[in-house]
Amino acid sequence: MEHPSMQAVTTALGTRGIATLRYQFPYMERRSRRPDPPPLCHATVRAAVAEAARVAPGLTLVAGGRSFGGRMTSQAQAQSPLPEVRGLVFLAFPLHPAGRPGTERAAHLDQVRIPMLFIQGTRDELAELDLLTALIERLASYATLHLLDDADHSFHVPARTGRKDAEVRDEALDAMSQWLERLSRSAPN
Repeated sequence: MEHPSMQAVTTALGTRGIATLRYQFPYMERRSRRPDPPPLCHATVRAAVAEAARVAPGLTLVAGGRSFGGRMTSQAQAQSPLPEVRGLVFLAFPLHPAGRPGTERAAHLDQVRIPMLFIQGTRDELAELDLLTALIERLASYATLHLLDDADHSFHVPARTGRKDAEVRDEALDAMSQWLERLSRSAPN
């Protein structure tokens, strides 16, 4: 959660009037490279959502994360809806391992019945574009996809594009901000 890219996202969302709550999975706290078992990750997601609801009552609550964190959040939501969460946001959803295209990691998304926003680079080696667009079509009205041209899994773009990574991040966060605004307007009173 202290990674410079996560800090930059949090700061940029704050300038857009969007509050965030960052947290870490226990394996990150231990500085381990091996992720925790999914049940522990799901419990961590649930604890973070509960804390966000406690410290910011009345705000439209969304959950999500970057890569693995987004996948663990969606799995938790699929197993049992996260209380008060109105939508899920994924920054670089890891659809499959690099070099091993497939959609098994996304099978649980069919159980998610709240809006989902996928922000994905077109060069993401963990989400082959054809598979990702087919997934979004299958999820129909629950899923929105915003593609970042030439961006990889870290939202880095090659120098030849003439774009800077900060510009790509701003595009991603502008898309997120607009999606959140629409979600908030549709929130029940």
